[in-house]
Amino acid sequence: MAAGVVAAGLLSGPAASAHTAPDPSLTTMSITSPPGGANVRVLLFHGSAAGGDESPLVNAGIAAIERIGRTGPEDQRFTVTATGNPSVFTNDKKLSRFNAIVFLTGGGDVLDPEQEAGLEAYMEAGGGFVGLHDAARAEPYSDWFTGLIGARPAAGAATVQRATVEVGDRVHPATKSLPLEWKRPDKWLNWVKNPSGDVHTVARVREATYEPGAGANGWDHPVSWCRDYDGGRSFYTGMGGTVSSYDETDFREHLRGALLWTTRLVRADCKATITGNYTAERLTQPNQPGQNDQIGEPHGLVTAPDGRVFYIGRGGADASQPVVTDWNDPDVGKGTGEIHVYDPETKKVTLAGALTVFGNKGGGDELVKVEEGLLGIELDPKFDRNGWVYLHWTPHSEIDRDKHMAERRVSRFTLDHATNKLDLSSEKVLLKWPVQIHSCCHAGGGMAWDSKGNLYIATGDNNSSGFSDGYSGNNPEPNYKGVSFADARRTAGNTNNLNGKILRIHPEPDGTYTLPEGNLFTGRETDEGGGKTRGEIYVMGVRNPARISVDQETDVLYAGWVGPDAGAPSATWGPAKYDTFAVITKASNRGWPYCMGNKQPYRDRNLPDPTKPLGWYDCDHPKNESPNNDGLVNLPPVTGNNIWYSPQGGGPDFPRDANGVPSYEQDEATYRLPWLKGGGQAAMNGPVYRYDGANSSDVKWPAYWDGKWFVGDFYDADQPRNAVLMDPRTQGDGGLPVHSESLKKIVPVGNDGIKNLMGWTFGPDGALYVLDYGRGFFTSDAKSALWRVTYTGGGPTPAAGQLARGTQ
Repeated sequence: MAAGVVAAGLLSGPAASAHTAPDPSLTTMSITSPPGGANVRVLLFHGSAAGGDESPLVNAGIAAIERIGRTGPEDQRFTVTATGNPSVFTNDKKLSRFNAIVFLTGGGDVLDPEQEAGLEAYMEAGGGFVGLHDAARAEPYSDWFTGLIGARPAAGAATVQRATVEVGDRVHPATKSLPLEWKRPDKWLNWVKNPSGDVHTVARVREATYEPGAGANGWDHPVSWCRDYDGGRSFYTGMGGTVSSYDETDFREHLRGALLWTTRLVRADCKATITGNYTAERLTQPNQPGQNDQIGEPHGLVTAPDGRVFYIGRGGADASQPVVTDWNDPDVGKGTGEIHVYDPETKKVTLAGALTVFGNKGGGDELVKVEEGLLGIELDPKFDRNGWVYLHWTPHSEIDRDKHMAERRVSRFTLDHATNKLDLSSEKVLLKWPVQIHSCCHAGGGMAWDSKGNLYIATGDNNSSGFSDGYSGNNPEPNYKGVSFADARRTAGNTNNLNGKILRIHPEPDGTYTLPEGNLFTGRETDEGGGKTRGEIYVMGVRNPARISVDQETDVLYAGWVGPDAGAPSATWGPAKYDTFAVITKASNRGWPYCMGNKQPYRDRNLPDPTKPLGWYDCDHPKNESPNNDGLVNLPPVTGNNIWYSPQGGGPDFPRDANGVPSYEQDEATYRLPWLKGGGQAAMNGPVYRYDGANSSDVKWPAYWDGKWFVGDFYDADQPRNAVLMDPRTQGDGGLPVHSESLKKIVPVGNDGIKNLMGWTFGPDGALYVLDYGRGFFTSDAKSALWRVTYTGGGPTPAAGQLARGTQ
């Protein structure tokens, strides 16, 4: 051998022979403590069943791993012994000297039954294993080795191609120093069975960046992973299929981290994405007949510092309750918005309070549905001392049955901590504004705090889903007694209207509010038309944002909103329905009803004939020329959004003409976010998880999820339920996610799981709390429930007392 400490004759013995399965009784190894002695040693095995000359990868791999072992901090160094002789695996005295074994082999049946049994005993004693590239082809008849390696390659030879590796684990020593998007050439293997969920994947290869060929795995294509296996630690990477790989600094760092963990020089978590390490538990029981004693029509939740969970019911009653839809009846649309509290100490539910809302159906399209009611809840940042609860709601007492108008408000109430009861007489109305209730829908409702005590309030565009063929929602004609209900330019596109916005205010102790610096408007702007603005507006141009969140570590706002109803793009009117998620780093215009997705414009329509298309909107210079506009004509430029999806797929994009207008021809579409799709769709934004190592909770989600943004959908078939990783350098300008992790095996889908996700947040215990809406609409049913998803996988491995010392 030209490189490394090579001991081809380390042990004498016959070459490997074919076998069907190892016989554990053949091993003589007896190791009572983890492998390794005073210093750390690595055995590199390069035996191969293939005939002919030895692969040049062997010398390159030995040289690289030996270099890794002699560099870096002194207490993380190790020595390397290389051999191609498999008889080493039957000598327990010699094998037990090594902290980890590296398989750099061309594959095939390289171990006989006794040798494989020796490797098994070594792992059972707490050994470490690293497999490189074609090591996944070794021991093809062994189920145990399949489990050790994690997956088997599909048939066919891989060719060298340059591709992008998504480095999703920002904590593991093998990946924490690598680029988020790692571009490199290699031979990319496809897998017979995707190991995700059974192993912990630390990196994936993005198939859209190369030609994966037959047997492609799709958007979830693991390339490097690890797991605690059979008493030891196993790490595998499908990379390292070229000699040049071993000359790459980043690839050597990848191997260094793998070796540090498998040799026990450092601890690491290789359990974080293994499905079996999570438990989903339903916390609430079905309601008693005719009552909402456990839960109302689920519409939002928040957790208190002491672990109590507050969740609200919008206003829909048990299906047996009558619904009044007659505008002549004073009780039209009357419903009850409920606030329930779940106490994790007693596991009991308390009805904290109930508000009489306009929101038990009634009103709206055909007088049968409405989305108003009790829409959002937040707790004051000093809630543990003052008991203040903020509610976003539509009081029934303020409706105008003649004009079909209502009042939306954000109010503060005080909770008695001892009884878990709201004092409804303590109401302080912070903010109120008018909404039309003649035609359904789009109320929004979510609220969130930043670290500076600013309250964000999400409002829907208060616009009908009809009258625009499912596209822009910009028909100026329909109105009821002078109030437009089909033109979102009156609301979301209007700088002088609080609907279709995310507002930002600073509540004051006396129940008033002030305006923080940096909102989109000051409230004093005018233009040549004498239009006005509202200083509460932080974000304009959103359609129906049910859920928002703020990462208090960065004060970045995250939002999602539901798109219109068009099932396919139109070369006449514009894009199909795009449900949308956005990372919002500053005050901005997100486009609706002018543009969607990555600044894809709609077609204008105006009087006298709204059925005839006019020009395309200009996303960089949008103008509100609706006859229903009472704000500015010249609007802020549209900021592109980060995630959008349609029934056809995630992130649809089209070729554009010289004016930047997409073709909107479906057969010309490319899908930039292949990990998600729509159909029936209703975006439900989630939190950014922040790991707290000082938190003593034994159910908190692990550090792997730190900084990841949870995005989901009300529905659970093809729709997203994912944790995504953003690039902070590009996220504020519409940059796409760089990595996505499916949560559907962790936050369970299906009729007996969390089928209709209506809200989710992390509690102070680090567990995920989730609302399942239930299986009906505008009501609660037996499936309406509060759930908790906990992590049960334990901490990093190996145990702190079994860490190795390294070369001294």
